[in-house]
Amino acid sequence: MSAARGTKHANGSGPQPSADLARLLDIVSAFSKQTILVLGDFVADEFVTGEISRVSREAPVLILRHRRTELIPGGGANAVNNLVDLGARVLPVSAVGDDSAGRALLDYFRRKRVDTGGIASIAGWTTTTKTRFLAGWTHTSRQQVLRVDREAEAPLTERAQAAVARKAQLLARRASAVLVSDYGCGVVTPSLVRRLRAKLITLDSRYALLDYRGAGVTAATPNEPELEALYHTRIGNNTAKLEELALRTLRLLGLEALVVTRGKDGMIVFERGRRPHPIPIHGTDEVVDVTGAGDTVIAAFTLARAAGATWVEAGQIATYASGLVVMKRGTATVSRAELEAALRADATSR
Repeated sequence: MSAARGTKHANGSGPQPSADLARLLDIVSAFSKQTILVLGDFVADEFVTGEISRVSREAPVLILRHRRTELIPGGGANAVNNLVDLGARVLPVSAVGDDSAGRALLDYFRRKRVDTGGIASIAGWTTTTKTRFLAGWTHTSRQQVLRVDREAEAPLTERAQAAVARKAQLLARRASAVLVSDYGCGVVTPSLVRRLRAKLITLDSRYALLDYRGAGVTAATPNEPELEALYHTRIGNNTAKLEELALRTLRLLGLEALVVTRGKDGMIVFERGRRPHPIPIHGTDEVVDVTGAGDTVIAAFTLARAAGATWVEAGQIATYASGLVVMKRGTATVSRAELEAALRADATSR
């Protein structure tokens, strides 16, 4: 999506009415001065693209003529990738298998000059890999027809867990903030986060948000379905229910802020002692692909807060970043230049 296309919201309200865009641009300009530690479950997102050749005689399935295979950082590794493209210095801490996917992730980050010293390569362990098969006719757009996930069958050994913990504790001292990306793959645990000493710790936990009580987390960024799953309920259009669950989570975890992302309905920033602050989406609600958008949100949100933003300003910047990334196919990132262009476009349209 071009910056110009991002100057309207789905509700037609134009630029975010409460956003001081000059102030947001100043915050973004300070991104390059921040060092962010990412402690996360790293995932390899593999995209296999092919053209539909014919229907198989063996079974009613499509036969694809292979065109290309691409492997991109996913999960916590996608958060790292977004932070790098937003201009931050990033210290990733994780574990990958000593397999082709793990080596590909390490090579990817080395090519981008990311310090991979905090990523342990574990012999005999499987790097979580999500393979998506994209099919289409000649001259048509590709659509996902199948996804195959490969995951480790055994947890990390105690020795591997200790190695990750040592790296995390050591590198946290050098970081402006710690971003925790828990995809349930076994690298990230609440007990490890409790041992970190950092002024700012943000958390994106797919399945176990409430397990981080007393872990010293400063802010978290669940989406609405994740909040529903935590409390075994449905929110739907009931904003009072959403507020009740969000404030309960804020109290239980002892957070300063909780950001609940709501897809086409934007996000809401909840803070202690303040009224909830809704932020509309940036751009259009006719998105191309939401894969990895949550990683973009927490990356931009964490980086903005580390650069001096208030929680609401951090949410506004994250909204711009996510509005840009969902207009790209696959697991994608947003660059600082794209983010600045979108902010400037809105500033000049007022």
